[in-house]
Amino acid sequence: MTELFSAVSRALSPYYTEMSIMLMATILVVYGDIINGHVKRLLAPYHFVIRVSLFVVLCAFGYGALTLYGAPFLNHVIAYLPWQYQGVGFVASFLLLGFLAERRRYI
Repeated sequence: MTELFSAVSRALSPYYTEMSIMLMATILVVYGDIINGHVKRLLAPYHFVIRVSLFVVLCAFGYGALTLYGAPFLNHVIAYLPWQYQGVGFVASFLLLGFLAERRRYI
């Protein structure tokens, strides 16, 4: 079994940076509506122009910053796993997010 995990890690290791970005983007897709809901409730009492402006700032800069800084953080977290389990860790993370998306009725 360890040989299989090592083979997966060896095959995926050149793509860990891209996979971290993909993982962060998937997290934002699955949970972005929750963030938007909280921001919507927070901004509800303000004027329309302020609400629209802050929403654009959130989407452009907030989600961009989460992707830009969150992806290396996810890569760093996966790096804590022993090398032979890192590839399987990414695969398991995507499967977990798929399961969570299914539970939230996205699929």
